[in-house]
Amino acid sequence: MTQPLTIALSKGRILDDTLPLLAEAGIHPAEDIQKSRKLIFDTNHEHIKLVVIRATDVPTYVEYGAADLGVAGKDVLMEYNSDNLCEPLDLNIATCRLMTAALKDVEMPAGRLKVATKFVNIAKRYFAEQGRQVDIIKLYGGMELAPIMGLADLIVDIVDTGNTLKANGLEARDLIAPISSRLVASRASMKVKHAQIQPIIDQMAAAVERQRNINA
Repeated sequence: MTQPLTIALSKGRILDDTLPLLAEAGIHPAEDIQKSRKLIFDTNHEHIKLVVIRATDVPTYVEYGAADLGVAGKDVLMEYNSDNLCEPLDLNIATCRLMTAALKDVEMPAGRLKVATKFVNIAKRYFAEQGRQVDIIKLYGGMELAPIMGLADLIVDIVDTGNTLKANGLEARDLIAPISSRLVASRASMKVKHAQIQPIIDQMAAAVERQRNINA
């Protein structure tokens, strides 16, 4: 008997880029996700459901078995940092960079740094590896304002074009990690439902490779 399978998808830009890859794997939502307020969607497969949630919640749903597979940005997965999750596929979508940034041409103090970010765990690990002592200040948005207002020396944030930094008198400094969206699974689901999950991974991987060749 085919076991039920749930895939957790991140809202927003990642969702837009994920749906065509799922379609390549033969998985189509039964209705237009973009136009619906529902959170759970049937698909053309009776045993497969899609749930659409906040990106930051995807690893939690997958780790605790509420979803078997999920799609989330590498930044979210790095911040979550669980050994119970695996990343069988880099989807190569929603690409950007996780970087430090500061006011343009401003030198950093030699001593303890004040760092504003929503990526608290990533920042702690990164600066510990750099041997820098820091005070982490958690913010939920508008990171660029922190150095301008004297709240922080540096920020750690996602950088796409860099235009927002430039418009606010900041510049990107050090690359922490290149970011893209990943297919994520719990190690438990990979064992128990491997026969169902692996074909989806393989078909989505083929779609990613085709897209990469088109863009090359």
